[in-house]
Amino acid sequence: MKLRDDRLRLIMRIIKENRISSQEGLLGELEKQGISVTQATLSRDLKLLKVGKVSDGWNGYYYTLPESDVPPDIQRTYIQDLQRGFLSLDFSGKIGVIKTLQGHADSVAFAIDRFNLDCILGTIAGDDTIFLVLKEENSPEDLINLLSSFMPDLEL
Repeated sequence: MKLRDDRLRLIMRIIKENRISSQEGLLGELEKQGISVTQATLSRDLKLLKVGKVSDGWNGYYYTLPESDVPPDIQRTYIQDLQRGFLSLDFSGKIGVIKTLQGHADSVAFAIDRFNLDCILGTIAGDDTIFLVLKEENSPEDLINLLSSFMPDLEL
């Protein structure tokens, strides 16, 4: 059991520290650390860890872990994703619509979700549009202020 736990911790570390886009890439990183597993075992490990994939905003996907503390270097990546893809934000009541560059909505929504902003109930991303819903006690200005703290040059 200890070997499996160590392997799971290593998989989480590799995914946190790198943009891994395939199981083959992850298997290669594990082998560099002296861990040899089959693809079937890795598949089960990824399912157990609830690892998902998110668009990189260009033409690929990479593995991500479920909600966790965001290390500063990864936080910078999320901020860059926001800055790279964000075009505009408009509201109708508590519903916000973010327009992004084509193909960037998924990575921008993922970045917003990872910041765990207390004022947002949730996001839904399409190709170039994100719908978000604010909590009842929050105003659009609350979200604008939070986003401005990540993107000082944000103009709304």
